[in-house]
Amino acid sequence: MPDITFSTLGVPYPLVEVLAADGKTDAFPIQVDTLPDTLAGRDVLGRGKTGSGKTLAFAIPMVARLGTRLAGGGRRPGRPLGLVLAPTRELATQINAVLEPLATAYGLKTTTIFGGVSQNRQVSALKAGVDIVVACPGRLEDLMQQKFVTLDAVEITVLDEADHMADLGFLPGVTRIMNATPADGQRLLFSATLDNGVDKLVTKFLHSPKVHSVDEANSPVAAMTHHVFGAADAETKKQLIEALASGTGRRILFMRTKHHAKKLAVQLTAAGIPAVDLHGNLSQPQRDRNLAAFGAGEVKVLVATDVAARGVHVDDVELVVHVDPPMEHKAYLHRSGRTARAGSEGDVVTLVLPTQEKDLAQLMRKAGISAATQRVTPNSDAVVALIGDRAEYVKPAPREARQPQGGGRSQGANAQRKRAARTEQPGQKRSDRSGRPARSGSGRPARSGSGGSSSTRGGSSSYYSTSTGGGSSQSNRASAPSGNPRRSGRRAQG
Repeated sequence: MPDITFSTLGVPYPLVEVLAADGKTDAFPIQVDTLPDTLAGRDVLGRGKTGSGKTLAFAIPMVARLGTRLAGGGRRPGRPLGLVLAPTRELATQINAVLEPLATAYGLKTTTIFGGVSQNRQVSALKAGVDIVVACPGRLEDLMQQKFVTLDAVEITVLDEADHMADLGFLPGVTRIMNATPADGQRLLFSATLDNGVDKLVTKFLHSPKVHSVDEANSPVAAMTHHVFGAADAETKKQLIEALASGTGRRILFMRTKHHAKKLAVQLTAAGIPAVDLHGNLSQPQRDRNLAAFGAGEVKVLVATDVAARGVHVDDVELVVHVDPPMEHKAYLHRSGRTARAGSEGDVVTLVLPTQEKDLAQLMRKAGISAATQRVTPNSDAVVALIGDRAEYVKPAPREARQPQGGGRSQGANAQRKRAARTEQPGQKRSDRSGRPARSGSGRPARSGSGGSSSTRGGSSSYYSTSTGGGSSQSNRASAPSGNPRRSGRRAQG
């Protein structure tokens, strides 16, 4: 089949220029199938395998229509025209990164809304006026309840990764959000499967949708090669992990728990293989920083939990390693989909111990993957071939010395007052460990001197403290942080 360009599909010239500047001229199958309908304003149900290019499949028509025919006059605070719902903040951030340059071509503004960070920036953006909001359901509902955003002007709504939102229990919130949008707006829903209630969303909110399926739901990617490496014991597995992580290309290692993901990233870095972790215990700035380092190539290894299986869209990931096999086959396919994206090739390795082989065989059958278990060591030909050229050893940065957690000299006002009392009356004995002066014959404490000292209170030192044992607590504490006039549409009416 000959390549079909975006201009051939009717994409407006300003967007064709933006796409061409990013090296995108030919459309992928899901874009070829859906763009004629979405650009015409029809509701669409898109089902395609991970990495199929569906983000552009909905980003292009949303910007093309909101920037021209559906534009709604001058922006008004808290009244967006376009809404994209995504299950995770990582995915929301990635979607916005695709949308933003397209929106800029028409002078449209976008913003992201998700939890885990302060809402202040998000509220400020809404008050200033935005055209397209990319949001996670939970925080969006919070802001709706606080009256910072209303959805009665929304012309186009997109539900991305609807099946994953169902897995996370978001469908009740999604239903409430969809009910708040105009019933005659355009709705686009993209999902790998229609189970767990997704089919009910389709029935309730999409009007005679055009259905486009590039491949069977959750189908494996043809350009992806799957390997199962059997390790004799835990020590051999550890050596295999380090070997597979030592190549020069980008690779993602998946773990089952947040603790193990963090631990493995630290171990690899200590072994001279710079690695960053991605999991639910990280703050949003930490996630953004680690993803940026991985995307920019500053580090070649990302150690992640399943939080990244849907939200990481980084080009040229050549290898995915299931260090811990996932619990079910859909997770396997979504993890694996971080490589071989958009027509590229990639390899997927699953490491398995003898006790895990039976469960893994069942999982692979459900995923439609056929790969025989190979007994390997780090020096086996199959392993060496996947490693490719080895990256140079990178000496790890020295770790900061940990501050002692006990036995130090307290700098609290109470402790200073007691020390002062003992200093001024050295001959007086204490009756207990509290530092109270010895009692006199009348049963009352013997009076001491003023016992005064600095009234500044000090806290116990933390892991990140730079204070020393004998300094003033006051000096060690950080100071407190202290439109287009031709537009006419739904927003212009209200």
